[in-house]
Amino acid sequence: MSLYDDAVLVLKGYGDQPELRDVYLDHLARHRDGMYKPCEAGHLTSSALVIDPARGRVLLTLHKKLGMWLQMGGHCEEGDATLEAAALREAAEESGITTGLTLLPGGPVRLDRHPIPAPCHWHLDVQYAALAPADAVAEISEESLDLRWFAYEDVAGVADTSVVELLKGTLARLA
Repeated sequence: MSLYDDAVLVLKGYGDQPELRDVYLDHLARHRDGMYKPCEAGHLTSSALVIDPARGRVLLTLHKKLGMWLQMGGHCEEGDATLEAAALREAAEESGITTGLTLLPGGPVRLDRHPIPAPCHWHLDVQYAALAPADAVAEISEESLDLRWFAYEDVAGVADTSVVELLKGTLARLA
């Protein structure tokens, strides 16, 4: 199965945000290359909020280009077999936590579509949550200005609405 086929299956099985889910599916139906960065009409991305439920905290990266505190994530690559694999790869690369990250069961937590500068127009992000192992040690990557753990209650003060909603959805799923 290709990454494209996996994305279609994942999105068809995603029960929340039906209007936005349909935007993603329509995009993929019109753009067979819609999984990858060269698709100028927009492309899917995959991300993961790294969470440490035992300590009530999340790991955010200060994005180098955007200057915003965000979850780990980015573009799908040819070697990614699934959206889940892309999310875990991005989480490991950007957090420096190379072993023990596991995705929260149940598929994506939410979807977030946001504009980006030309030549591309949209990121259609499929957002997961990744559980950090108890002994996780984070290390900053080249893609970040900073990397920091934040208590749940502090996220709204540093991150945008998308990250806040991703945390809310993650905590609801953990409950």
